[in-house]
Amino acid sequence: MSAEAGPAMNGGPDEHIRRVRLPADRRTPAAARALVRSVLAEADLHELLNEALLLTTELTTNAVEHARTELDIEVEADPAGLTVTVTDFASGPVDELLVGVRSTTSDITEVAERGRGLLLVDHFASRWGTTYLPTGKGVWFRLDRPGAGAATGPAGMAPATQADADGGTPSAAAMSELMQTTPDPYADDPLPEFAAGLLTRVAEMVGAAGGVVRLDRGDGQGSQVLARYGRQPREGNELLRVPLAVHRPYAGELELDAAPSAYARPLAVLAGERLSLHLENDRLRRADVRRSAWLTFLAEASELLAQSLDVELTMALVPQLVVPRLGQWCAVHTTDEWGRLRLAAASHADEAVLPQLHRVLQETGPDSIQARLREASRSAAQVPLGAPMEGFAVPLIARGQRLGTLAVGRHQRHRHDPDEVSVLEDVARRAALAIENARIHAERRRVAQTLQQSLLPPVLPVVDGIGFAAEYVPTGDDAEVGGDFYDVVPLPDGRWLVVIGDVSGKGVQAAAVTGLVRDVIRVLVGDGKPLPEVLGRLNETLVERGGGRYCTLALAAVGPGDGGQLDVSLHLAGHDRPVLLHGGGGAGFVGTGGTALGLLDAISTPTAEIALKPGDALIFYTDGVTERRRGRELFGTDRLRESAAPLAGYSADVVAARLRATAIAFSVEPPRDDIAVLVLRNDTL
Repeated sequence: MSAEAGPAMNGGPDEHIRRVRLPADRRTPAAARALVRSVLAEADLHELLNEALLLTTELTTNAVEHARTELDIEVEADPAGLTVTVTDFASGPVDELLVGVRSTTSDITEVAERGRGLLLVDHFASRWGTTYLPTGKGVWFRLDRPGAGAATGPAGMAPATQADADGGTPSAAAMSELMQTTPDPYADDPLPEFAAGLLTRVAEMVGAAGGVVRLDRGDGQGSQVLARYGRQPREGNELLRVPLAVHRPYAGELELDAAPSAYARPLAVLAGERLSLHLENDRLRRADVRRSAWLTFLAEASELLAQSLDVELTMALVPQLVVPRLGQWCAVHTTDEWGRLRLAAASHADEAVLPQLHRVLQETGPDSIQARLREASRSAAQVPLGAPMEGFAVPLIARGQRLGTLAVGRHQRHRHDPDEVSVLEDVARRAALAIENARIHAERRRVAQTLQQSLLPPVLPVVDGIGFAAEYVPTGDDAEVGGDFYDVVPLPDGRWLVVIGDVSGKGVQAAAVTGLVRDVIRVLVGDGKPLPEVLGRLNETLVERGGGRYCTLALAAVGPGDGGQLDVSLHLAGHDRPVLLHGGGGAGFVGTGGTALGLLDAISTPTAEIALKPGDALIFYTDGVTERRRGRELFGTDRLRESAAPLAGYSADVVAARLRATAIAFSVEPPRDDIAVLVLRNDTL
């Protein structure tokens, strides 16, 4: 129990009592005011309305802010006045509060040190005190009706009309307006108008000649005037300055050109605290909007970086993402195989300064930027950069590998704040991962190209009377090895063997089967084995190998015949029939389909004997040509034959190149499968 207990409540017929429990949120003060207003209306105590609402607002707001528990509000009105008790349920020790009948205003300074809410309670209440319970504490105040004979102050006047000794005591209505002034929730930027209104009210209450509210949001703009009242302070006047209680990067102060009085500083501090609360809300709101913008920026940056699998393009993209949003300049250095840093890309917000930036980045010495970059790369930590290009460097690290550094120059007007530094470190991590992914993809592409080239003949042989030409287009993913291949092999009897095939699937496993098929054919035909036996032995090898891989093949043994013609012995093992292009015009399919290799123990590969007259050509191809798609439409065999017919009389090189171009132009999409075209032509004159 406090030094003075709460007032007794007898519950007589003229008394009006209301009790309600409210949650600890921002709507509670408004609900408590509505309760007090209704009780005063019932008891016909309208003259106490301003003071009652003001003090109820203060007690409930303080309880919500500090106790953060549910509140019990009890309102009792009788013919002599009103009593309001606010009880919270916060546990823990509570500092002892001053309790008793309100005395002179000389006590206000002492009360103000304990809390701005108690300043108002002590000033306007007839009596007030606290009640301590095992479950929490209650604070009550009593407002006596004027002329009711209760203790209302030194001169027996009601608190709302009592004047201070120096005539500067604010009225309850003015205090209520001051405490209930809030920003416009629908304004785009409500703070200037709110600060101006708050400053005007407190300046008028203390009789200030002028005042100003300054705010620095830490955005490089410096301290700005948020609101101004009255005239500029006169030289020599002692100004009343109240710092605003806001968190970094915000900073500000409220300044009044006011004569010293008992109420000037407490009211200025009270106004400063109310303004600080809304400034802090503004800071949090802007920080939330900014963080949302940073998250969007990082998502977009990640998407852009992920779309590039080219190392140089990826490194050139990073400075474009950083400048000017995150810094005045940016430079990406990569580490070579000897551990030296190499400038890969750089950008500056002012293009005219870019040559100077390049010169500074190339300078060496213990105090140079190069030295700081090497330190960042070695230590794998953020390192500040000094003049003339101030900023900081962060290492580029991906999968435990140190790839280089990302250097960023400071903004023109301010240094990087913690949020920007975190975003830059995140950009560095994402950039490093994108660069590493691009390097891995480039390595895979080199491996795939090398492996693919090893499966194809570097050049086709030059034979008198026979023209050979081939075109090969890998699948759209140039990091994958295709299963299509072709070859031209000399036979022991002086003829030439033309081979084209397609192994199922893609990748390293398909390439391994392709290499196996190619080598087995070369070995067997080199030993003089007939083509049917070659196909049979190859089928046995693939069946024994297993793995679900199969292969289609077209083999054609070609040699000179009578009358300048070429005799061709064609064997098809599940492969598409070749197109016979007549030198005099017209085209058609030849040969008989057989069984693909690697699927069955026994195969059938019928032989077709074809005579190529001078100017005639055989066109071999893989299913990457006929299955080329344009939406749901296939290129197909009929379109291939129709495309080949106008090419009669052209050389093998021209026929192969034209068919390749026709197949590619059929669709705007990259090829989904390898495209191989091999042309054999009788070039006998």
